Amino acid sequence: MLSFGKTDIGKKRSMNQDNLFFSDEPVGCLPNLYIVADGMGGHKAGDYASSYAVDRFVEFVKQCEGSNPITVMKQGIRTVNEGILAASKEREELSGMGTTFVCAVVDASRLYVANIGDSRLYLLRGALEQITKDHSYVEELVAMGKLKRGSRDYLEKKNIITRAVGVSEDVDTDLFALKLKSGDQILMCSDGLSNMVDELEMEYIVGKKAMDVQKLIYYVVGEEDHQIKFLSHYARECYPMARSGQLCYKAFMNRETPCHACPIQGLKEGAGQNTVEYYD
Repeated sequence: MLSFGKTDIGKKRSMNQDNLFFSDEPVGCLPNLYIVADGMGGHKAGDYASSYAVDRFVEFVKQCEGSNPITVMKQGIRTVNEGILAASKEREELSGMGTTFVCAVVDASRLYVANIGDSRLYLLRGALEQITKDHSYVEELVAMGKLKRGSRDYLEKKNIITRAVGVSEDVDTDLFALKLKSGDQILMCSDGLSNMVDELEMEYIVGKKAMDVQKLIYYVVGEEDHQIKFLSHYARECYPMARSGQLCYKAFMNRETPCHACPIQGLKEGAGQNTVEYYD
C-alpha cells in the first residue's frame, strides 16, 4: 500500500476548508486510515468543522479497542458529529457549520468505506468507478428520475448537499466494503476535484500514466481550484509501466492536448462489475 495526498487553497478562496489525513501504517486499532473532509458554514466555521472532524476521528481511532473497521468508523463518525454539533451550539461564530466526510480502511484485501456528503471515493480497476454515493439534492432527483445528470438545473444546484456531519443529532452514514485486487487504485477527493475535472480525464490521468505517484498527485492538483485529492494504490508491484499511453501522458504533463488516437487498451474493462457490500 502506497499513498499520497495534497490539499490546495486554489486561486479563488482566501481559506481552505478541506482537510485530509492518510497513513499506510496502523492508526490505533485500524491497520491504516485515509480521510477527506470538506467543511461548510461560513469562512471560519467550515475550516473548523473539517479540521475538527479529521483530528477528532483520528484521536478516537487511536483510543478505541475495536477490531471491526465498519463498527469503528461508524462509532467514530458519531463521536465527531456530537462534537461539531456541540461546538456550533456553544459558539455563535460556528453556528450552522458541518462537513462532508469520507474515510477508508484497507484490511487484508478488503476496502471498508464510510461516507457522508458529496466527497467521493473512486476505484480504478480498468475503468474509474465511483463507489460512494453523493448525498446531494440533485443526485436524489436523479435517482427518482426527475433530473438528468449534467443538465443545466443539475449543474446549478449540485452544491446543495442533503447529509453532512455536525448538522443534526442523528448522523446517517453510508458504510460498505468491497474486495480489492492487485493493481487497484483508489482516489478520494472533495468536490473541488470532482466539480472541476471530468471523470474520464481523471481516469486517464490516474490510470494510464507511467509515473511516480507523488508527481501524479501534484500534477492532478495543478494550478486550478481543486481543493483536495488523495490517491492510494493497492498492488504487489506499485505503478508498473503502462503498456500504452505514454505519448498521452507526456502531452498531459506538458499541458498539451492529449493524443486521443493513442491505443489505450481495456479502458472500460471491468467497469461497474465490482461487488460492493452495504451495511446498515
